[in-house]
Amino acid sequence: MLNGLLARKIGMTQIFEEDGTALPVTVLQSGPMTVVQKKTLDKDGCSHVQVGFEAIAERKVNKPIKGHFKAQTPTRFLREFEVENIDEVEVGQVFDVNLFAEGESIAVSGNSKGKGFTGVMKRHGFGGQPASHGHRGHRGTGSIGQCATPSRVFKGKKMHGRHGNSKVTQLGLKIVKIIEDEAIVLVKGAVPGPNGGLVTILKSNR
Repeated sequence: MLNGLLARKIGMTQIFEEDGTALPVTVLQSGPMTVVQKKTLDKDGCSHVQVGFEAIAERKVNKPIKGHFKAQTPTRFLREFEVENIDEVEVGQVFDVNLFAEGESIAVSGNSKGKGFTGVMKRHGFGGQPASHGHRGHRGTGSIGQCATPSRVFKGKKMHGRHGNSKVTQLGLKIVKIIEDEAIVLVKGAVPGPNGGLVTILKSNR
């Protein structure tokens, strides 16, 4: 059995419990994933399966990729997942939302929203310099280096730069509801990434 699924983040909404309590949920659509390749400890050094997600037209796939998929339908994404017993999984096997159950604890990984090139106040929460007359910095970084010793800027210094668009894993999430007919998973709370972004749903004990 796989330890996760790929999904698309549709957006956020709310649902109501029987007592009227409103729950904020994120809607994830996890279509079927087909096993494309098996990787064993003896041959590849790991016990993983490679799965394909979101089928695409064959005219958009070159010959080397078609050869890799063989009899399987070419897909837009290829990802690897761990399995407990590699012998129980076969090439061509399909996994869907039935891999999870309502009330199960999960973790969701995805790329956070990209916010472009930002300054230190927005990127790291700096307080900034005085805003009164006579100060030229205001929202600037300020001093970043040392004196003659060591005459350099230390690695890891918080400075301006690209903000967001990095892998984020949100732990402690819970599946509220599964709509099997539409391959929809409703997760309590927010998950990383923009609407339409690709995310990975992973089984978790936390």
